[in-house]
Amino acid sequence: MQRMNRWRAPRWVRIWTITVTRLGDGWIWYALGFLLLGFGGPQRFAAVSAAGAAAVFGVFVFKALKHLSQRPRPCQIEPHCWSKVLPPDQFSFPSGHTMTAFSIALVISYFYPSLEGVLLFLALNIAVSRIVLGMHFLSDVLAGMVLGVALGCASITAFASMGLA
Repeated sequence: MQRMNRWRAPRWVRIWTITVTRLGDGWIWYALGFLLLGFGGPQRFAAVSAAGAAAVFGVFVFKALKHLSQRPRPCQIEPHCWSKVLPPDQFSFPSGHTMTAFSIALVISYFYPSLEGVLLFLALNIAVSRIVLGMHFLSDVLAGMVLGVALGCASITAFASMGLA
């Protein structure tokens, strides 16, 4: 982690990671939801509802885990961190950006398989950006991925059991 934070990333890497991490702040998911509601075909309401349910439940999960772990962020303990991006909260474990990105990517990919590549590429880039920017340790991001996939699967299963997926 220290090597990552001491790395003098090229300008394009800094711009890319900041841009991608800001995409993970939430507005990209709202935009995707509105696009799907407008143009997503007959399964649009189920898709957006299932993704929204996974994301909302995920907020409760990651906030509870952050409160329980109270793990400081790498940029708080590493003096050489080059990122000046302000974190959305104080603690690092797990990565809420990553959890949300993977849960939504999984759910939307289930309903719209043609979007799977783009959504997984975006989710992976969001996850990597959180590490590069010193917002999270690798374990925070891996936990976010696992929890995001679990939330996505749970949401798909719940909606399928109601005959909506």
